[in-house]
Amino acid sequence: MTLARPVFFVSDGTGITAETLGNTLLTQFDGLEFDKTTLPFVNTAERAKNTVDYINFVGQQTGHRPLVFSTTVSDEVRTMLRQVDGLFMDLFDLFIHEMERELKLGSTHAQGRAHGVADRRRYDERIEAVHYAMEHDDGASTRDLTRADLILIAPSRCGKTPTSMYLALQHGLYSTNFPLTVDDLEQLRLPLALKGLEARCFGLTSDPERLAQVRSERRPGSRYASLEQCAYELRQAEQLYRRRGIPYVNSASMSIEEIATVVLQEKHLRKHGYPGA
Repeated sequence: MTLARPVFFVSDGTGITAETLGNTLLTQFDGLEFDKTTLPFVNTAERAKNTVDYINFVGQQTGHRPLVFSTTVSDEVRTMLRQVDGLFMDLFDLFIHEMERELKLGSTHAQGRAHGVADRRRYDERIEAVHYAMEHDDGASTRDLTRADLILIAPSRCGKTPTSMYLALQHGLYSTNFPLTVDDLEQLRLPLALKGLEARCFGLTSDPERLAQVRSERRPGSRYASLEQCAYELRQAEQLYRRRGIPYVNSASMSIEEIATVVLQEKHLRKHGYPGA
């Protein structure tokens, strides 16, 4: 059996940026298997040397040259990491020097700024937004709804909760969500708590087959999960959205990140506390 190609995401911080960069590039190569490992907080020469030794060991064991995606700001650490017996790609190597020349300003070489607490105010805003999203998840609370930047509405299991949480955590938006119940859908009405807040609403829909599959994981064999019921609820939801002039998107084949991006664009929402690249 052929072993998967080893891939390493190396960072002097959390590794989130290296993962995002590397995974984005890897999606362009079909038919290959990758064994991915994240190595965070490689922020000293000693740790860099140990990292190189480990990556080289894995490469020898698998018989494949590792791919190494790096986001390390220290020149000393990067110099050590370049000794790896594999393809080494560092975000700062590729861009920071060009930016310094263009901006006529030296970079700070400060570690951990992208996903650390470099800006306490913005960090606190994101955490407060998460608390708000959790309190108001699935219509659990109607307190202080006028504070909401966004209200997601949809039949059950169309992706409201994960999208709300993502918008809160990643973009600092006060996002809440409400389910459209069978009674709401039969009468083509919004939940009563949303009266006067229609302009803040955004709808989600799905494909009947996909929705039935997702619901069957929770309540197999139920009417709730039947294809007929799912198709009915989705038809009614879309009719409600059109009647009330509420923008909506079909989330069936979209990632949470893609749904969130569409919502931000359609509602012209500003990212309040976005943590950075």
